[in-house]
Amino acid sequence: MNRLGSATSPYLLQHADNPVDWWPWSPEAFEEARRRGVPVLLSVGYAACHWCHVMAHESFEDEAVAAWLAEHFVAVKVDREERPDVDAVYMEAVQAATGQGGWPMTVFLTPDGEPFYFGTYFPPEPRHGMPSFRQVLEGVAAAWRDRRDEVDQVAGRIAADLAERASVVGASRPAAPTEDDLHQALLSLSRDFDEKRGGFGGAPKFPPSMVLEFLLRHHARTGSDAALQMAERTCDAMARGGIHDQLAGGFSRYSVDAEWTVPHFEKMLYDNALLLRAYLHLWRATGSQQAHRVALDTAGFLLAELRTDEGGFASALDADSADPVTGEPAEGAYYSWTPEELVAELGEEDGHRAAELFLVTREGTFEHSRSVLRLPEDPHDLRWYESVRARLLAARARRPRPARDDKVVAAWNGLAIAALAEAGALLEQPELVAAATAAADLLLAVHLTPEGRLLRTSRDGRPGPNAGVLEDYADVAEGFLALYAVTGDAEWLDLAGGLLDTVLLHFIDPESGALYDTADDAEKLIRRPQDPTDNAAPSGWTAASAALLGYAAYTGSERHRTAAERALGVVGALAGRAPRFIGWGLAAAEAYADGPREIAVVGPADDPGTAVLHRTALLTTAPGAVVAVGEPGAAEVPLLADRPLLDGRPAAYVCRRFTCEAPTDDPARLAAALGDHVQ
Repeated sequence: MNRLGSATSPYLLQHADNPVDWWPWSPEAFEEARRRGVPVLLSVGYAACHWCHVMAHESFEDEAVAAWLAEHFVAVKVDREERPDVDAVYMEAVQAATGQGGWPMTVFLTPDGEPFYFGTYFPPEPRHGMPSFRQVLEGVAAAWRDRRDEVDQVAGRIAADLAERASVVGASRPAAPTEDDLHQALLSLSRDFDEKRGGFGGAPKFPPSMVLEFLLRHHARTGSDAALQMAERTCDAMARGGIHDQLAGGFSRYSVDAEWTVPHFEKMLYDNALLLRAYLHLWRATGSQQAHRVALDTAGFLLAELRTDEGGFASALDADSADPVTGEPAEGAYYSWTPEELVAELGEEDGHRAAELFLVTREGTFEHSRSVLRLPEDPHDLRWYESVRARLLAARARRPRPARDDKVVAAWNGLAIAALAEAGALLEQPELVAAATAAADLLLAVHLTPEGRLLRTSRDGRPGPNAGVLEDYADVAEGFLALYAVTGDAEWLDLAGGLLDTVLLHFIDPESGALYDTADDAEKLIRRPQDPTDNAAPSGWTAASAALLGYAAYTGSERHRTAAERALGVVGALAGRAPRFIGWGLAAAEAYADGPREIAVVGPADDPGTAVLHRTALLTTAPGAVVAVGEPGAAEVPLLADRPLLDGRPAAYVCRRFTCEAPTDDPARLAAALGDHVQ
């Protein structure tokens, strides 16, 4: 029976034709395990995961393994991107038991959902000290059959430990971070900073998108040269490295080395949305032409490679594609080159010249003497360079393409909406604002229920069955707030407010102000997940803090600002100890420390003076500044209320901490009031 065939998850659909008798995560699966008296095998992954594909090919496509699984287990397959709550709960158990985690995640559960044995990838044969997957299955089945009391005791103890891990750090620090907290975060980051190669720590090296936002905001608020230098060095190194697609734009998930040379080739929506914003804000702060180019290229990648027919943005491009020669799946086959291939595509002279420019060598920097393109120096002949890029891109397009995970995740689309809306306005590319608006319209049409609740995913315009989690509400609200700042359409502000009201009603602990990842009326798991730390994307906790703070600045809502202050307490607790894992929270704390500033631009929509003041306001580097624009007397937006024109001319008002400066109709004076210069 094919129970995955109607799924909206591309990851589940990848496994729909396995000989394994998969069940989706559901009460029926656990009831079946209870009825048969067998344990549950929980397998968690995602569509762009390289090692998930490897294990699927080696084990889940094996008829003998499938038959053994069917006899001794109920096998449950979960897409971690559709069910981040399930993933979070059991990943916490894996990490606590083994000291590490990753995907594919393999967990064995009792029929009550309590975990008792853990792992990640298991090979088909014993190797490198790892048992084979078949050995693991046989060992677990034997323990379940022969030592059931011991298994039940272990499972009960683990479940109790997980249930007791309720976060109290938010309650212990009910106030937002102090100046000293933010300074200590900077010092800690300085100690981890790789001065030679950019980024933080060693291999593997992940793009520190959220930390970059903190560094840029900290520089804007304090003038710290160290903060700006770390941001500039990291952005330059990533832009020149193999992690950055030198032909089509966009960034891969991470670098397997400390030099940003060889990436893990999957390209994720959230990485590229966050990095687009980071490079955009670096350009805004410094005028860097490299940052301007990378921001435009990354926006172009989002539109060309990840935009769906319905107007949303797909989750990821796979790391693997078919090898052009063998036809077998191979990581990086689409992106890597040899000197001979460059000559074949470009001719003798241009091919050798391109190999020198992009550091493509006979030895190679990747597998099988192939190289990933890098750009250590800016090309001197830009016309030649653009010609080479175009020809190589056309040649690459003839290769088998990586698969695309085309489900739309609400949270990650919220990040993309914010990035594209800002990029469109600041880089004067209206098609980017239009793309952001289309994605927001899709979320309203497909993901937002009549009751005002969000659904986590959709595919081909069809909503998935899973409820939105905290990051969905927070990131979508962030996207809507950015759309309002750019377009002046008050509907987006209202919609953001509705989502944040749901956060206050269903996701927050009223006693401590701590936030949960799932709503109080969501499916009950063995533990209600709650994690304030940022990982690959902002945590729901820190994203909600930022969105609540911004919405409060627009509306004057004390309720939302107080919630933001209380939620930001966790940032102060982690700022000095783990700043790399609370970057978005630190960025929100910088906004709080600066006010944030509230900028109201009033004037007729068709008056050029209104547009100039509006652009000047959007170009401010003031951390987390909110920008409202509208006709005078636009009472539906509190920040615009009672703001008249200045002698009949468009005017800008700047306020923070309950104090307002005199209005101005001069863009230079507005920029000076914000600590900026006019671009």
